[in-house]
Amino acid sequence: METTNNYKIKVTNVYDWLEQSKAEINILRGGRGSSKSHSLAQFFILEKLQKAENKTFVIARKTLPALKKTAYRLVMDLIKEYGFDTPIDYKLNKSDLELTWGSNTLYFLSVDDPEKIKSLNTDDVWLEEATDFNEDDFYQFNLRCSGQIYLSFNPTSALHWIKRKLIDSGNYNIGENVSTYKDNLEFIPERQIRGLEALINVDENLHKIYTLGEWGVLENIIYGKWKIFDKIEFKDDVKFIGGKKVTDITYGLDFGFSHPSALTEINWIEDDFIVHELLYQDNLTNTELIARTKKLIPDEHRFREIYADHSEPARINEFYQAGFNIHKAKKDVLPGIDFCITHLLGITAESINGIKELQGYSRRKDKDNHVMEEPVKADDDFCDSFRYGSYTKANSLRPSKVLDISFR
Repeated sequence: METTNNYKIKVTNVYDWLEQSKAEINILRGGRGSSKSHSLAQFFILEKLQKAENKTFVIARKTLPALKKTAYRLVMDLIKEYGFDTPIDYKLNKSDLELTWGSNTLYFLSVDDPEKIKSLNTDDVWLEEATDFNEDDFYQFNLRCSGQIYLSFNPTSALHWIKRKLIDSGNYNIGENVSTYKDNLEFIPERQIRGLEALINVDENLHKIYTLGEWGVLENIIYGKWKIFDKIEFKDDVKFIGGKKVTDITYGLDFGFSHPSALTEINWIEDDFIVHELLYQDNLTNTELIARTKKLIPDEHRFREIYADHSEPARINEFYQAGFNIHKAKKDVLPGIDFCITHLLGITAESINGIKELQGYSRRKDKDNHVMEEPVKADDDFCDSFRYGSYTKANSLRPSKVLDISFR
């Protein structure tokens, strides 16, 4: 229990470990819901910004969209929750993502441009979702860091450079904390616990990674060849992604509640497509989902097709009554996957949940460890959504794509 501004802050044993660690490189690997990111955000606020003097800190993610949606939002939300106020306690430059706290400075940094690191000198660094960074990113940070580095991540592959080059090499002063949802039982929702424990009956590898926080080996990945596109622009009301001209847009929708509802935008580049994540959120009723979708799909695009989970006809009808051009998606899973393997060009950088799904979307194994054609039915909401929106459109009898139309 930490106290600040008369506000009692509850912490987990991951936070306690952070307070004790003197290692130069701190590895925080763990399953989902283990509090590793939340604890690091608390630690940087309470132990570094609030107590240190004349220090420089960096919190980094690989891309700017991912940074803004995760670590940056988490830290700023906690600062407000704990009762700190601007400009009394701190000053925030939103344009540069630079926070000044007394004599200390915290930079929120993305390294999609490697040159950003080379002009950096800092005391302590937190690399969130560290498995997204490459070796050179880490080495550049390590050269410019005079204090401690913290790497937080789900241990998706035992072949990753973090394990091979850092942990197993013996060349670094390393402290390692392994956490699971059981380290966070006071705060994690019961529904999420049930989902994590159920993975033992879904896929052994996913259970090792996300439930137990153990190193896994991602095998039988379905989508192996795709790119991340980080540039979306408009020229004369025509949309371009990564310099590629968008010729049509459709949408895919996977309904959820205990697991996320996923709404994806399919940007057609002639017969291929680039996916953009519009919504990825659980605990939404259908009424709430319709309201969110109305905000995400503007009125002028309401004529475009949405292809949704065929097993939810009642929810589809509610969308139809709300004025959406929504249809049942084709339910052919394997042909749909085959189509997407052939036609998926990539995904936008802002699609942070989608990227993680694509990286782990794999074919399941039977009890004898033989690889099956069917995908593992876990962490597949985004992948189901864009399959609905692309495969069904490509095999639909509805009017073919309209070229060169306005996207604004």
